[in-house]
Amino acid sequence: MSDYYTPQRTRNMYDPKSEKPFKLSRSKIEQFMNCPRCFYIDRRLGVSHPPGFPFNLNSAVDTLLKKEFDDYRLKQKPHPLMKKFGYSGVPFQHVNLDQWRDSLRRGISFHHKETNLIITGGVDDVWVDADGWLNIVDYKATSKNGEVSLNADWQIGYKRQMEMYQWLFRQNGFKVSDTGYFVYCNGDTSLERFDSNLSFKISILPYSGNDSWVEDYIFKIKQALDLDEIPEHSDSCDYCAYHLAIAAVSNAR
Repeated sequence: MSDYYTPQRTRNMYDPKSEKPFKLSRSKIEQFMNCPRCFYIDRRLGVSHPPGFPFNLNSAVDTLLKKEFDDYRLKQKPHPLMKKFGYSGVPFQHVNLDQWRDSLRRGISFHHKETNLIITGGVDDVWVDADGWLNIVDYKATSKNGEVSLNADWQIGYKRQMEMYQWLFRQNGFKVSDTGYFVYCNGDTSLERFDSNLSFKISILPYSGNDSWVEDYIFKIKQALDLDEIPEHSDSCDYCAYHLAIAAVSNAR
């Protein structure tokens, strides 16, 4: 068993009788949207999905991009990529930026008093345009043939992530544009040699978000958490399918 994975935990579990605000991350809201059953078992009963492998190369790209954009943030000048793709603005400078980026411990948060849920999320970056509107920015790294886009069905999670961040910043009183940006780094495998360097083609993809779904789902999550019954299996959830398959072969023995 992994030294880091505890299948059954006793902390960070929702108690419907508690008056203390319950913290809910952006990723857990996405989990609810994908499978209410897995979400309930996680947040209410304390059994999380097994952890996946860390994407260390993606994390390295994130770290280096942040260093680059922070250099231009201090100068309050546009990064060359911003100029290349026609963005009129600069990286946003704010005393809480490091906090907003810390998704594991802090992030940006909002106490939704109607449900007593504290919604949190950690952003990669924020830019501010020439008219003073904030643009939420997310870094992505991949390696694929052809140009990157946001057209795949599975990328709906990326889009909801962007909209969740836009909602959080608006709830904190910021003037946020519907337009967010994905800084998409695509590893180039067409080169003849590696030579200890991985080259990326970088694109900035605009996305027009709509966060009108967010509050409705916060109420749905609150309603689900207050139930005393585990939701039904989801037909589209791989974890549910796995559990059902285990139950089937176990019962057959």
